[in-house]
Amino acid sequence: MSNDSFRSGCPINLGLEVFGDKWSLLIIRDMMFAGKRHYREFLASDEGISSNILADRLARLVDAGILTRADDPAHKLKAIYSLTARGIDLLPILAQISRWSRSHMPVDPELARTGEARDRAGPGAVEAQMAALRRLHLGEG
Repeated sequence: MSNDSFRSGCPINLGLEVFGDKWSLLIIRDMMFAGKRHYREFLASDEGISSNILADRLARLVDAGILTRADDPAHKLKAIYSLTARGIDLLPILAQISRWSRSHMPVDPELARTGEARDRAGPGAVEAQMAALRRLHLGEG
């Protein structure tokens, strides 16, 4: 993405232009916390994303360098999406959104368990989760 394609150089604006819509964050959430990697898996999420919005957001996230798209070696007709290092770096932001929502919103207790367990695990939990995502998506370590 070129500098000309952004509304302003404000750091908050720049981030929001890349990952600030609800659907993009939910796709990233599903990859990080539910292990989803295929189009049909994202389509089946509880929030009910439409196929045209999903296709658009996946393409935007790939263009922004948050995800990569490759042919799935296990299924010749499927694509597999992976988080990039830039995408994995969003984990602390999603963890903080989860923490805020658990404090201020009527969350489903079952869906809040992952965030609660991460908080109980202490300060190294987010980095450990990021390391696990790097192994899975980037083949590191």
